Amino acid sequence: MRLAVCDDDRAIREELIRLIQRQVPEADIAEYPSGEELIHAKGNFDIYFLDIEMGKVSGMDIARRIREQEERGRQRSILIFVTGYREYMEAAFDVNAFHYLIKPIDPEKFSEVFRRAWKEASVFCEQTKKYIMVKSSGTQQKLLLRNIYYIESGNKKVIFHTTKGILEVYGKMEELENGLGNTFYRCHRCYLVNMEKISAYSGDNIKVINGDTLLLARKKYSDFIKTYMRYVKNGGIVNV
Repeated sequence: MRLAVCDDDRAIREELIRLIQRQVPEADIAEYPSGEELIHAKGNFDIYFLDIEMGKVSGMDIARRIREQEERGRQRSILIFVTGYREYMEAAFDVNAFHYLIKPIDPEKFSEVFRRAWKEASVFCEQTKKYIMVKSSGTQQKLLLRNIYYIESGNKKVIFHTTKGILEVYGKMEELENGLGNTFYRCHRCYLVNMEKISAYSGDNIKVINGDTLLLARKKYSDFIKTYMRYVKNGGIVNV
């Protein structure tokens, strides 16, 4: 996994890197003294440590940019803010920050937060490799599970709503349900939702990050809550 540390204070960058390496000596870490340099860096990172107040491009600006790109299909990243200001906490929730560490950094608190972030990122990295093969227009296609928002049944077809568009194939929901693994949930007879893509839920519907709303069968609500909480506890990606 790749980690980025972005802070205009060199001492803080060095401290964060030291704390990370204390837990993962072989960690692949890139450091940036400004938001501008991070924005122009090549590739994405699995975990970001961002200072909120930095020159022209703040950590919050970077976070918003990352989340906007993820809505267009970019790989999901974990964002951790490191700041001396508590008043930005509400804004941090708006970009689904994993945590909010206050300077000076408490090593024990950092260790706790980092362990959880590393576990979640590890689970997600494994998930990004998983795929299914589907046949569409006479051609077998590889479909990454991380690119699926949800699957919808339609007559004799199943409809995949993905980050790259809609794909219709002949098949049965029951067959897919048994083969997709524990990150997908059958919330209604017509829908299989990727729990990684859930942005909100209520007693009768589930919203996903592409803006669509799916029906949640009332009789399944209790089971859905238990399943989703177990998914979260095991390090699943959370957008709620």
